[in-house]
Amino acid sequence: MKTRTPRAFPCSAVFAAAGLLLTGCGSSGGGGSAQAGATSFEGRGPLTYVAGKDTTGTVQPMLDRWNELHPKEKVTFIQLPTDADAQRQQMIQNAETKSDAYTVLSLDVVWTSEFAAHQWIDRLPEKQFPLQKMLKPVVETAKYRGGLYAAPASSDGGMLYYRTDLLKKAGITEPPTTWAQMKSDCAKVEKLPEAKGMSCYAGQFQKYEGLTVNFSEAVNSAGGVVTDANGKPDVDTPEAKKSLDFLVGSVKDGTIPKEAITYQEEDGRQAFQSGKLIFLRNWPYVYSLAGKSEIAGKYAVAPLPGLSGPGSSSLGGHNLALSSFAKNKATALDFMKFFSNEENTATFLKDASLAPPYASLYDDKALIKQYPYLPVLKESILRAVPRPRVVQYGDVTSAIQQEAYAALTGSKSSAQALKDLQKDLQKPAAQ
Repeated sequence: MKTRTPRAFPCSAVFAAAGLLLTGCGSSGGGGSAQAGATSFEGRGPLTYVAGKDTTGTVQPMLDRWNELHPKEKVTFIQLPTDADAQRQQMIQNAETKSDAYTVLSLDVVWTSEFAAHQWIDRLPEKQFPLQKMLKPVVETAKYRGGLYAAPASSDGGMLYYRTDLLKKAGITEPPTTWAQMKSDCAKVEKLPEAKGMSCYAGQFQKYEGLTVNFSEAVNSAGGVVTDANGKPDVDTPEAKKSLDFLVGSVKDGTIPKEAITYQEEDGRQAFQSGKLIFLRNWPYVYSLAGKSEIAGKYAVAPLPGLSGPGSSSLGGHNLALSSFAKNKATALDFMKFFSNEENTATFLKDASLAPPYASLYDDKALIKQYPYLPVLKESILRAVPRPRVVQYGDVTSAIQQEAYAALTGSKSSAQALKDLQKDLQKPAAQ
């Protein structure tokens, strides 16, 4: 049984005017406050593991390993859509009905605060997870109000994929570190016969969570912020305008192909692998898949470029959380330890290019020789800036997507979109 006690919210009054509540604050709306009592991890038996569609083919084999070792405590894989917004919505719907259909949830790192504040997930016994061996930014994504509410399973840092063969043939010896350099490199490469019909650059610009990520990265990479250190929105700034102007201008001048406005992660990966793009912003998982495509041996990765130097990635990844309404929580806790241990996250690194939470794996010389992108990935994670870690994350990301997409599609100017976004993020939180 879980013990719940009322909690005060000293932060809420301060930030209500901004429409945001920091990770360190609770929420008085929707689902109440984060639980104060300890969870009793009791019950053994079958589980479900709930995550987005596995495009790498590596999850079920890992579950099979568990099931072979625990025939009376088997885990069934429930695959949700690849779209992060749809995943979040289905998990919330399950929680709001207090259904026990979902046991262990694979949460985007930015959802921890929201799910913990609404008491949809349980606080975990921190000492039972080897957090001291993990990268600090990764561990922080799993915490809320000083407690551990998820087990880091994978991290993610955005990287710039680029065609080494084409850059070399165009006389370019280093990948670009600024947006201007990237455009200049594209102009040179596009003159090559081999680059006929290719476009310069794409990221994830469809109106979904990926657009929030790409917009936030652009703002951070121009020296701006989406929210300041106190959680207040601060997007109507010269820095933010420069970043959105870069994206909008790139669509207008063809640097970003028009079809990229519809791209999610998989669309960009497929375009890059099929020879349609010179540069691509995407996550580490693309590395191993591209190695099995027609561009194998013809690409590498670099840090994301920025306005005047290397940019900043949004911090990505997934953590394992335990549904507050699940059964068989003793088994669930053991499964979470198994799935997120160093050996198994190393397997996901090797088989799916998923960024591990454990620091030692990035410094392993044998792994670096096999996966030369690891130093770039580690730098990306350590330099990464979290998306707004707020309880009302759904409202925040929806507003960002709405206004950024309006600018990209030309229905609003960059200046107007940012003014409107600032107003949207300042609306009082619904009580």
